[in-house]
Amino acid sequence: MNKAPNCNMPRFRIFSHLLGLSILVIALTACTFSKNKSSQLFAISAQKAPYDVIIIPGVPHNGLEWSPIMNIRVSWGHYLYQNGLTNNIIFSGNAVYSKYNEARIMAEYGKALGIPVDNIYLDTNAEHSTENITYSLQVAKKNGFKTIGLATDPFQAKSLKRMIKKFELPIDLIPIIIDTLKTIERPEPKIDVRVCVQDSFISIKDRESFFTRLKGTIGSQIIWHEEDLPNEKMINKFKRKGRLIPKSSQK
Repeated sequence: MNKAPNCNMPRFRIFSHLLGLSILVIALTACTFSKNKSSQLFAISAQKAPYDVIIIPGVPHNGLEWSPIMNIRVSWGHYLYQNGLTNNIIFSGNAVYSKYNEARIMAEYGKALGIPVDNIYLDTNAEHSTENITYSLQVAKKNGFKTIGLATDPFQAKSLKRMIKKFELPIDLIPIIIDTLKTIERPEPKIDVRVCVQDSFISIKDRESFFTRLKGTIGSQIIWHEEDLPNEKMINKFKRKGRLIPKSSQK
């Protein structure tokens, strides 16, 4: 006997697909600042400006052209500098997924856009967004910068908000205002990418397992400086974990 066709199956698959897509959209929306929230945070930071320095986290480069994300991050940093909202910029990022050091290649773009080399600083060690914050904080402190902002896209800004709040880090959020960037002409400047090639490069995918990379993403590999932790409880926690540089060891 031939079975009757299951007319509900296609509908069920369509429903499941739409449900999954809806959940994904909701999840992504929840992980990024809204346009209004970004504008509010920018208004607050504008009142505090000029910042001594802003941090711009890196993104991989393919050796041919900058990605849309690198475009908006570097362009936003240039906008903030050009309009007197920051005196200096830290570009942060190692060579993680490609052989081009992210901090160095963003710095080359920044210089080509007109940011003076004397106002550009580098963190060339960070391999995860959480490390962009902690390593750049050390660069800022080493150079005597007191007021610090994190200038990046609304998605990354929100993803790092919890960490900044949890550890009471002296960093303000300055999410990119996309509508502002839309009014700015953003041609890709010509740079020599060869000067940004990392010697003896090995992709992080070949150096670390997925779960090790995941630990790095959530900040579970950060070695903290004692002076950057807000209380004794956290200091003792990271001391037990072997992830603390005590003040006595710092020069």
